[in-house]
Amino acid sequence: MLTGIGIMILTFVAMEGVAWAMHKYVLHGFMWFLHKSHHTRHNHAFEWNDLFFAYYGTLAMLFFIFGSDPIDYRFWVGAGITLYGVAYFLIHDVFIHRRMKLFGKTSNVYLKALNIAHKVHHSKEEKHGAASYGMLWVSPKYFRLAYKGIKKQQGTNRGSLHY
Repeated sequence: MLTGIGIMILTFVAMEGVAWAMHKYVLHGFMWFLHKSHHTRHNHAFEWNDLFFAYYGTLAMLFFIFGSDPIDYRFWVGAGITLYGVAYFLIHDVFIHRRMKLFGKTSNVYLKALNIAHKVHHSKEEKHGAASYGMLWVSPKYFRLAYKGIKKQQGTNRGSLHY
């Protein structure tokens, strides 16, 4: 059981590298025709890019199916992929893109840095030239920007009443 949980955590961590590589070389590469919908402003609930969610969901499901009788390492790999998918949905779709209005503004440096990095990535609507392809790992330069922004906001709010 402990080994399985270790495999799940390792898979979760490895998924950040997989997601980065897929995003940079596949989504901004030969699958741009689907991912392009994510870099274009629209007012509909779904986009062609959402098909990648189905891909990872199917992959996780196959790991669960083939690793469940008896439970072996594949089951735990599927669990790690699923956990990453849940984190991706909550951070990317809910927190950053506000597809569901669950989270308000934050003063958390890490979450602000994630948001800044993602905005930098989306500042380019073309296939090439984007930066920051990962989801959970954030370059230190975005942490510095987030920290400065929070400090500036705290200085602006000094002496005012907040209810």
